[in-house]
Amino acid sequence: MEGCRRGGGPPPGARPRAPGPPAPGGAARWGAPPCPPDGILATPVETVPGRDVPAAHRRLRQIVEEYEPIEVILGLPRSLGGGEGPAAAKVRDFAQTFARSIAPVPVRLVDERMTTVTATQGLRASGVKSKKGRSVIDQAAAVVILQNALESERASGLPPGEGVEVVV
Repeated sequence: MEGCRRGGGPPPGARPRAPGPPAPGGAARWGAPPCPPDGILATPVETVPGRDVPAAHRRLRQIVEEYEPIEVILGLPRSLGGGEGPAAAKVRDFAQTFARSIAPVPVRLVDERMTTVTATQGLRASGVKSKKGRSVIDQAAAVVILQNALESERASGLPPGEGVEVVV
């Protein structure tokens, strides 16, 4: 998940964020970082295994219930050229199902290009060994996705990415 703000209201002019799974390659694992109501910083919570999609949906719904987010941000894997392939299609399907399951909490898709690279470089620069495992990298990438979304919104004044419409 990319992150969250709990209820209680965002700072003036800001929209609150919430947990959402990044889906690198279509769902091996989902990182789950929340961010505080001020939307300044995201921190990792856990990595949810994604191979069992129903189990991932259940756990992510539990995280949404626990953190009471106002909005969910999901990472959308795009190619470096901006196109969408099979992984993006899987994420869009996941997002649609997930959005229905957590309605009325809104869900947004944001570009996650280069976030794993950025996360890996940041971990390496911090002295974290790559032996820590893929789940640590996925959590760090989820934080990068949420931070990018928050920074984009602060800079533009517009919600990041695109909304997921709940189709019944």
